[in-house]
Parts: sequence; C-alpha cells; structure tokens
Amino acid sequence: MSDDVLPIAAPRSRVSAAEIALAVGGFGIGTGEFAIMGLLPQVAEDVAVSVPEAGAVISAYALGVVAGAPLIAVLAARFARFHALLVLMTLFALGNFASAVAPDFYTLVAARFLAGLPHGAYFGIAALVAAGLAAPNQRARAIGRVMMGLTIATLFGTPVAAWFGQALGWRTAFAIVGGVSLLTVVLVWIHVPRDKGDPQATPLRELGALRKLQVWPMLGICAIGCGGMFAVFSYITPALTEVAGVSLTNVPIMLSVFGAGMILGNIVGSRLADWSLLPAIGIAIAFNIFAYVLFYFTMTNPWIAIINVLFIGGGFAVVPGVQTRLMDVAGKAQTLAAALSHSAFNLANALGAWLGGWSIAAGCGWTSTGLVGAILGLAGFAIFFVSVLVDRRTRRAHQLARANRSKFAEQS
Repeated sequence: MSDDVLPIAAPRSRVSAAEIALAVGGFGIGTGEFAIMGLLPQVAEDVAVSVPEAGAVISAYALGVVAGAPLIAVLAARFARFHALLVLMTLFALGNFASAVAPDFYTLVAARFLAGLPHGAYFGIAALVAAGLAAPNQRARAIGRVMMGLTIATLFGTPVAAWFGQALGWRTAFAIVGGVSLLTVVLVWIHVPRDKGDPQATPLRELGALRKLQVWPMLGICAIGCGGMFAVFSYITPALTEVAGVSLTNVPIMLSVFGAGMILGNIVGSRLADWSLLPAIGIAIAFNIFAYVLFYFTMTNPWIAIINVLFIGGGFAVVPGVQTRLMDVAGKAQTLAAALSHSAFNLANALGAWLGGWSIAAGCGWTSTGLVGAILGLAGFAIFFVSVLVDRRTRRAHQLARANRSKFAEQS
C-alpha cells in the first residue's frame, strides 16, 4: 500500500475494507469493556475480594478511558493516524493479555486501567479516518459503520466472551479480546490507508479545541444527556426480573435486544445526522427522554419489556450526530475533540450509574432509573437548545459583519 491517504474516489470495496478493519477494533474494545460485567463474581472469587470490591476493575477501566482519551489525543496529534491506530490497538491488546495473567487483585486493577487508556483515542482517530474517506454528505454514516463494531459487541461479542469466561475461566475472556485486538492490528496494517501526519500539530493546538465555544455543549450532551442510558442499563437485570417478570434465564436474550436496539439506533442516527445534523441530535435526545419515561410507566410484563429495552438501546442514535458535530466545531483540533467525546461518555456511565443507584437506594423502585434518565435527558436537551441558540446568534453576527464590510466597501 502506498504512503498516500486513500482518496474518496477509490473503489468502494477498499473504503469498506478500511471501515471493517476499524469496526473490528471497536468490536474488541466493546467486548472487553462489557464482558467483565457478566463475570464479576468469578473474578471476585479468583482474586479473593468481594463482588463490590471487584467492581474496582470496572472503575479502573473507565478511569483509564477518561484519562487516556485527551492525553493520548494531544500527544499523538502530529503523528500519522495509521501509526497511531496500530500503537493504540497494540496497547489495548497488551492491557487485555496482562489482565488475563494478572496474579492478584491490584495487578488486575492496574491492567484494566492500562487497557482503558487507548479506548477513547482509538475511537476518536478511527472516526476521523472514516469521515475522511467518506463523501461530505456521508460522514456520519461512515462514523456509524465504524461504531457498528461497538454496538455488535453488545449483541454478540459480550455474550460469547462471557460464555467462554464462564466455561473456561474469566481469564479466557480477556485473552480472546487480546486476540481480537491483534487481529485488528493486522487488518489496519493491510486495509487502512497510510497518511503522513501533521507536522504542524502541537499539543497547544489540540488543546485549542477547548477554547471552541460549541465543543463544550456537545461534551455536555455526552456527559449528562447520555447518562440516562447508563442509569437504566446498569440496573436493567433486577428491573427485568423483579418488575417485568422476566425469568433470569431469559435475561441474556433481553440484553441481546438491547444490543439490537443500539445497532438500529446507530443506523438511524447516522442517516438522520447526514440528513440534517443539529435536528438529528435534537430528535435523538427527545427520543431518549420518551424511552426513559416509557420504561418507568410501562415496565409491567415481559412483552412490553422487550419494547422498552429495544428503545433504551436505540438511544445510541445520538452518538453519530454528536461525534460528527464535535469534528465540525473543533477546527484543527479534531483529534482531541473526537477523543474527548468518549471520555464524556464514560463520565455519563459513572454519573448515570451513581444517580440510578441513589434512586433505588432511596426506595423509589427499580424502574425509577427511567425517571433519572428522563431528567438527565432533559438536562441534555437544555444544553442542546442553548447550543442551537448560540450557534444561530453567532451566524447572524457573522452575516451582519459581512454585510457591513460589503456596505463599507461599496461606499468606499
């Protein structure tokens, strides 16, 4: 393969191969992030801690994502994206192999932190590569196809890894994820186009994204508005079994329905974003609020639960639009902006799970997480509304300035 970036006019088969290679990486990351949640009791027993204490391995991974995404994005901004992807997936593989052989609890926590470091930066850079290969009016769909790996992981990868982990030991699950990561390295090497990097990029230029006014509302939507999904999903099993009457043996099927909802949301959200970006984000947030309210009021039997779980997963529709919008408003600091969205999503994970647990502990019931999600969704919509108003005022100010300059030029 040449050292030039693959042109948009290249055969669709070559672009598709690059997108698939990037999606395989997303599949591995998604599987590695979520599989541990179904294996936590086995992990706790093996490393001689309680299940709540073992939850620290999940928190360590999330902390790695939050810390690693901006740090790596800033440091890697001037390097070729092709090489950055290879390094990031190699690091992810090492983190998972280290997790598989960790001799004790604290080593495992450190290994999960290491595995989390490349998560956000990988998705951010992969999104930029995919968008760069797509036509201008198809960028969100290209990003959505890369993110499809993450959504498919919730449908197939996580259950399969959990099954192998239960049958052969939890360490096997991490070894499998490490193997998928090495496969991604090979696929990226073969199919993703080389680029020459940006020698003018500097950490200060990337940090300049934080001075862009419209970057912050999008990050706020990620960190707050998307917290509802995690508030509900973190406690979905007891809501299904205790409220909707779903048998424990059928819970994996319901989790697969959630994964199917994420896939549908990713597809629909991508197409809406390519149709009209800002309205697509607003529609997706409004749908999320509706889904959370529906969850709270109608979680009464297994059949309605299927619809609710599908809709909650469908809330992923907001992701392609927000990711695309971030790249649009970040100027030249796109690597940091794209990576920061994944840090924000992990903050949403922490915030949503904490508030959902608080409402349950307060005696509000298992489905009260739906109201928590709706409140977070309304907060996200308020942030979005303010962002739209600021955007319109900024555009009007620019139009007025251009009109005044033109008028002054005519008078001169």
